Amino acid sequence: MKIAVFSTYHYDEEFLNRFNTGHELTYFILPLNEQTAQLTAGFEAVCIFVNDTVNEAVLRILHANGVKLIVLRCAGFNNVDIKAADALGIPVLRVPAYSPEAVAEHAMALILTLNRKTHKAYNRVREGNFSLERLMGFNLHNRKVAVIGTGNIGKAFCNILKGFGCRISAYDVYPDAELAASGVTYGSLEETLSEADVVSLHCPLLDSTRHMINAKTLELFKSGAMLINTSRGGLIDTQDVIEALKSGRLGYLGLDVYEQESNLFFHDYSEGIIQDDIIMRLISFPNVLITSHQGFFTKEAIEQIARTTFHNIDAFINKTTLANRVKL
Repeated sequence: MKIAVFSTYHYDEEFLNRFNTGHELTYFILPLNEQTAQLTAGFEAVCIFVNDTVNEAVLRILHANGVKLIVLRCAGFNNVDIKAADALGIPVLRVPAYSPEAVAEHAMALILTLNRKTHKAYNRVREGNFSLERLMGFNLHNRKVAVIGTGNIGKAFCNILKGFGCRISAYDVYPDAELAASGVTYGSLEETLSEADVVSLHCPLLDSTRHMINAKTLELFKSGAMLINTSRGGLIDTQDVIEALKSGRLGYLGLDVYEQESNLFFHDYSEGIIQDDIIMRLISFPNVLITSHQGFFTKEAIEQIARTTFHNIDAFINKTTLANRVKL
């Protein structure tokens, strides 16, 4: 099958080539969007990532060019108009679970770094400053951590928290019986956020979850609490979070995702001027830590993404069950 692979870097090529099951792959560094969709002429499928844009306009171009399949190298699918794809008869397949532990461990890394300020200590010591002033953290043991979303990643995160001796409260429209039996306390979103020392987001971006962290829900936060987002940037109203940081309602913010990340993440702007005033404002806070959507980025996760991607393609070709098809 001839496949156009968008938003690719050397690691994408390395792992996709290694696990290729016999397909003709053409790699594009460019993202897929309305400006680049014509590049799909002559291809039977497209393979995309989190910051590619596959709206109705793009889908019509893909359909006109003869594209029969869209495969995602990720779990999230909020960047694809599934309804329009279904109407055009183009299946959308994803990688629902690649390495939940990878993202869960990154969330914990953000918590530990923000709390114990190891990033600041590292820079200080390199400059010959061995002072402990302004480096004090807090014990995670016996602290209340609110986990919003207990799917594969949220569940892995809860299991990590147990090892730290945290008190875990959770919110999910489908509570996990195993977690509940192990002592995780489920409640409403309001109950879960209330009095939490740390709030960590692990839910998908849907119409019902967009900007779920906003001025209203931030009022439920314990003063000085920590907010961690390794899921999707759109879960947070960034302007409201900035106001909460300014007022002290939020004591710490750790982000691996950002609502406008498609214009920034995975690129090097170190020699240029970043035009995004919102992220520059976030970077200016001493209690904010931002990483560029690297939570998934482990060897094990990339291997599984490649394997599942080709499994999905082969299932489509062989007309077998499309177990990973995204459905409304």
